[in-house]
Amino acid sequence: MIEVADLTKRFGKVEALSGVSFTAADGQITGLLGPNGAGKSTTLRILCTVLAADGGMARVGGVDVRANPVSVRGRIGVLPHNSNLYPNLTARENIAYYAALQGLAGSALEAAVDRMVVRLRIGPFADRRAKGFSQGQRIRVALARALVHDPDTLILDEPTNGLDVMATRVLREVIRERRDAGCCVLFSSHVMQEVAVLCDRIAIVAAGTVTMEGTADDIRAATGRDDLEDAFVDLVGGDDQEH
Repeated sequence: MIEVADLTKRFGKVEALSGVSFTAADGQITGLLGPNGAGKSTTLRILCTVLAADGGMARVGGVDVRANPVSVRGRIGVLPHNSNLYPNLTARENIAYYAALQGLAGSALEAAVDRMVVRLRIGPFADRRAKGFSQGQRIRVALARALVHDPDTLILDEPTNGLDVMATRVLREVIRERRDAGCCVLFSSHVMQEVAVLCDRIAIVAAGTVTMEGTADDIRAATGRDDLEDAFVDLVGGDDQEH
């Protein structure tokens, strides 16, 4: 479970987060939906221990991200907005490197990497260097890297950005599998259709704060709108919340 309460973060004069609060339960897919610049990626980076919040609290699986970041890193799988593969390593080597960082070794490491190669259909390019991969190939390798140690929490930053239809279908399948296995899945997006298709719960973020949290039905009921997109526009004020 992810718990966030009153997170704040400034970058100089820019207030990126101004009291973000929400929860993401185990066995559910929770989406952070908001315009570009609303604070979604900043929130995820704090949860991943890449950034430190200026104020507030964040816990992953009951572990405080500020007090015990090493423990948090061991229990999460992360797919960043930029996949950041090592270009001179093969797909298999990229996955194995992250498996080793998470403490896997020997036959257990090899078996875990093989499972990811099969599940994410990486086989045809598993032994090619990552330099020159398509966006879909890069995302599949990055997702395999995030899942190789079987984390109980999965954090994804705009995972379908730039993907073709087939790559998107594979990604959706894997996300649902992780949810059904009891994993806490949290992902950010500004794509309404993606959130509507995948998410059990939604937290709408605008101008550095959560304006509404609940199921799609909750959000439509609270705004009096039949269409989720119309509800979203009402809640974010109709403007792109760039920072």
